[in-house]
Amino acid sequence: MARPTRREFLWQSGGGLGGVALAGMLGTDARLAAGLPPRPDGGLHHKPRAKRVVQLFMAGGASHLDLFDFKPELVKRHGQPADFGEPVEAFQDGLGPWLKPVWDFKPYGRCGKPLSSAVAALGEVVDEMAFVHNVVGKTGIHSQGTLLQATGFDRPGFPGVGAWVSYGLGSLRDNLPTFVVLPDHRGLASNGTKNWDSAFLPAQHQGTVISPGAATPIEDLFPDARAGFAGPAADRAGVDLLGRLNRGHAAARPGDERLEARVRSYELAARMQSAAPEALDLSRESKETLRLYGLDPGRGSFDREINAAEETDAFARKCLVARRLLERGVRFVQVWSGNDNGFPRRNWDSHEDVRRDHGPLAQGMARGAAALLADLKRLGLLDDTLVVWTTEFGRMPSSQGGQGRDHNPYCFTNWLAGGGVKGGVTHGPSDEFGYKPADRKNPTQVHDIHATILHLLGIDHTQLTVRSNGIDRRLTDVHGHVITELLA
Repeated sequence: MARPTRREFLWQSGGGLGGVALAGMLGTDARLAAGLPPRPDGGLHHKPRAKRVVQLFMAGGASHLDLFDFKPELVKRHGQPADFGEPVEAFQDGLGPWLKPVWDFKPYGRCGKPLSSAVAALGEVVDEMAFVHNVVGKTGIHSQGTLLQATGFDRPGFPGVGAWVSYGLGSLRDNLPTFVVLPDHRGLASNGTKNWDSAFLPAQHQGTVISPGAATPIEDLFPDARAGFAGPAADRAGVDLLGRLNRGHAAARPGDERLEARVRSYELAARMQSAAPEALDLSRESKETLRLYGLDPGRGSFDREINAAEETDAFARKCLVARRLLERGVRFVQVWSGNDNGFPRRNWDSHEDVRRDHGPLAQGMARGAAALLADLKRLGLLDDTLVVWTTEFGRMPSSQGGQGRDHNPYCFTNWLAGGGVKGGVTHGPSDEFGYKPADRKNPTQVHDIHATILHLLGIDHTQLTVRSNGIDRRLTDVHGHVITELLA
């Protein structure tokens, strides 16, 4: 009996990752051409509600208490000694008096969700959003907390969530990457590229970094201008030569995924030379769209105290680029706000002064995120595009140095919108101070957020597994439950 081919083996392996990964690796036409039977929902575990994901990541630890999770008790007890009722381990001993929200809150939308004035722009789309206020982390250390959110583990060596989605579902198009990362324009967050690495998955699934607004948005996509001899024909010939050499090398070394990934990367880069510049060209957008994102010259007024025009330009530009990438077939886009260095702080790690540090970032984020949701809805894309907002942990309800807040891994906020999410709801309240979940026995784990993302994409998170070092690894480790209360 003949041994099955790799494709036949993956298909016959059925309900686990094999069928899902193969569905992504091969389009419907390619499956039929290969003599493989079509499956309902493209080989997914259940009918998906979303086809694509945008993850908005606030690096540094955004304060839920000053943005989304209003606590009247903090207003009432502002300035009084903080009494948590238990010993508290703080990252920098930020256990000063209770600190009320630094901005006023008021209700927005039909749902009446209270939002702070720093994120008032989100009030226009709050009825599309589902807030989770009882998310808990495992650490108050930036690098570990960021990895937990970005990869499902609080240590390096594991694939980013976008890499898992890329591996499980594959690409919607073949001329742009499946997983794209839009970093902060000032630099990378904690862990740098480890946040979107492919780890033990094939290298082709790692995030591709694009820097909108930079002189060179995609490094090494085109020959260096100083090398005049390297024209398009020479570039194509070089790619073809490398492809032949790599395939010849791979033929003698079956099973080496690195070689296959290298060939794919060269081929993708060649296709991107025409597709990527068009996708990044915002001059093709209407004045109305640019105005929506705050990118037109008459972008309107900003709170002078916050002075968020620069942050709006940076973050909203990435949100608009994200939308253009999504509608051109990119499966997973990660948008970062905040980098890992610099002072005054240009990240969300507001130990010294929440108003000074959060203000510009928050208003810029809110304008960009609100525009993204409104734009996706206008274009009919929000129904099958999942938008997820996250950060590595929250901030403490007590003060640090009078105007700052310390790390709070014990409770913080995520929100989701679009792609099968029930809008205008709040799930999992925090306690009266926003210190810990109100129900400490049933918090929302980061693994639950990841399980819900995969569920909305049509994937059972317990079956998206890869054998690595003798262990069946998955994005959610051995944890995770779908948050059914958020599903529309």
